[in-house]
Amino acid sequence: MFIDRCVVEVRSGKGGNGRIAFLHEKYVAKGGPSGGNGGRGGSVVFVTDPTINSLFAFRHSKVLAAKDGENGDIKNRYGRQGEDCIVKVPVGTVVIDEKSKEVLFDLSEPKEKVVVAKGGRGGRGNAAFKNDRNRVPNIAENGLPGIKKRLILELKLIADVGLVGLPSVGKSTLLSIVSDARPAIADYPFTTLSPNLGVVKYHDYESFVMADLPGLIEDAHKGKGLGLEFLRHIERCRVIIHLVSMEANSDPLKAYKTINNELKKYDLNLLKRPTIIVASKMDEEGAEERKAAFAKAIKKPVIGISALTNDGVKELLNKCMETLANAPKPLLKGEAKKHKVYDARKDAGIFNIVKEKEHTWRIVGDSVTRTYSLINISTDEGLLRLLSYLRKIGVDDELEKMGAKDGDTVYLMDFAFEYTR
Repeated sequence: MFIDRCVVEVRSGKGGNGRIAFLHEKYVAKGGPSGGNGGRGGSVVFVTDPTINSLFAFRHSKVLAAKDGENGDIKNRYGRQGEDCIVKVPVGTVVIDEKSKEVLFDLSEPKEKVVVAKGGRGGRGNAAFKNDRNRVPNIAENGLPGIKKRLILELKLIADVGLVGLPSVGKSTLLSIVSDARPAIADYPFTTLSPNLGVVKYHDYESFVMADLPGLIEDAHKGKGLGLEFLRHIERCRVIIHLVSMEANSDPLKAYKTINNELKKYDLNLLKRPTIIVASKMDEEGAEERKAAFAKAIKKPVIGISALTNDGVKELLNKCMETLANAPKPLLKGEAKKHKVYDARKDAGIFNIVKEKEHTWRIVGDSVTRTYSLINISTDEGLLRLLSYLRKIGVDDELEKMGAKDGDTVYLMDFAFEYTR
């Protein structure tokens, strides 16, 4: 079964907590702190595998989770690092954030490896906090939480040349003639239910990949027929071969305009992609006259081919190689928005304060919540460290400026404290 789109949830591992411990050995005076650091949480890693050609393994919504890091131990022993979750995906997989619709990764090379969810950092044990001013620290850090997010995986086949056209114009037949591919061929619409790839050999020393992209009919961009499912595969094709049937009772000009209209509405400037127009089924009676009228109407060169006699196939392959030599790498849909634009005005603040209701406030912000996640507040020293940090970054001043009163409750994630001026 060919599946080219799915949604998965990825969860990286939480970092292990640092340990609070002290040496108690018979011959070691004033042993001091000996709490070890926690291990880093495992990451979720995607690796492209050339032997996989579908997202079939993800056909049901799945959770891909890495292991948590282990906590630090006594005698300065570090916690074990969490095991990574290695996920094999086909070459051509595009990873998209479900919430923002941002393209995160375009995995277009074999054995490419990317970390899609990084494991949380392990917390430091109290041995790491020993210094000249505090020789017996009673404080340790928690491990940072892992990342949890939902990703859209889209497979966009990597082919040099893509065949488009209305159903039953001879796309699969052409692919079977010029390559070793064996797609299903019949004289009814939607014979081909999934894209087919074939390697076309040219003059014994050159080759290119050709894809038969099925299901384009009028309103395919709206989901009719099979078009919406497979239009995305055209995105990677450097050259498009547009097949138009010259059989009796057909309207080549209408068929040509129908497909072009769908390519235009799908966006990506597909109509500006290098395109070779091919008149198929030239062995039909009256085909030459219809081809001549069609070429005159569109005012573009048209190559005629016949699957029955193989006429025109060599000319078409020559044209493919000539066009590929100068064809640029196509831009994927959404790729232009791939990189985040840094805005210092938005990213400068360490925290924000939100008034949830009367006498209730909440501190929010990636930086402040990250720091809070690290601090172990189970000890008095840890709690004082957190409150000192909040005061240092200006939380008290901001609360006063926003009109907070003595006795108001202030939340930072799951931690609450009473505000006093």
